[in-house]
Amino acid sequence: MKTDWKRIILVIGIIVFVIILDFTSKDWATNTLMGRPVQSYLGDFFRLLYVRNEGAFLSLGSDLPPFFQFIVLKLFPVILLTALLFYTLFNKTLDRWHIIAFSSILGGGIANIYDRLQYGSVVDFMNMGFPGLRTGIFNIADVFIMIGLFMMLPQLFRGKQ
Repeated sequence: MKTDWKRIILVIGIIVFVIILDFTSKDWATNTLMGRPVQSYLGDFFRLLYVRNEGAFLSLGSDLPPFFQFIVLKLFPVILLTALLFYTLFNKTLDRWHIIAFSSILGGGIANIYDRLQYGSVVDFMNMGFPGLRTGIFNIADVFIMIGLFMMLPQLFRGKQ
């Protein structure tokens, strides 16, 4: 079995890039936004505000008992990310598009799970929308997870090849 070093370098490179970008942005948000009022831009379409999120997406799971929080917010994501990493590195049927999509998801997922394991919460600091319709508060890791998921959407609408 031949090792595909180009794939390994691509996957690890994307993951490391996303993690560095995410950690840098969270550090910036902590040093710049913590304790300050919401900053609004582009006619209030884009907002910056510092929040510590103890749950998952939209703070889901933050009110679970500690044992279930550990299972749902820490253990399960580590298992899922580990499986996705091995799938991305070693599944020979994946094309470059899927490898990039999965690597983006992995980078964001690893960055967020690291924060959750290390600090018990994740720094979120961005929000977008219009009056009456706004996103949840998110971070760069979340952006890359969504980029990876959106990259996968066209595959859902294609027929079997």
